[in-house]
Amino acid sequence: MRGRKEMPTRLARRLRANQTDAETVLWNRIRNRQIDGHKFARQVPIGMFICDFVCREKLIVIEVDGGQHAESAADVVRDRYLVSEGYRVLRFWNNDVLGNIEGVLMTIQTELRG
Repeated sequence: MRGRKEMPTRLARRLRANQTDAETVLWNRIRNRQIDGHKFARQVPIGMFICDFVCREKLIVIEVDGGQHAESAADVVRDRYLVSEGYRVLRFWNNDVLGNIEGVLMTIQTELRG
């Protein structure tokens, strides 16, 4: 078994239990390999960050954000770190996920094929 750090794992479990409505809607559409057979995990620790959804196979991170993330300096730092680790980061607003889930899924599918 890989050595895990307990704090990020404990926090990730708590976040999985307390998803936002937008995260729940997206999770229900990407779980169980529903997009071209690609597996996603939710609330995944990567370094010192916990990412909403991750496709490890394609190194894609999906973040679903509310208005508090607008022009967030912390998100810029987080994205830089994830990109330096080889990940592509997709960010969607809560209202996009809740109001245009098909468009969000098409964007994700395009990235998975790229």
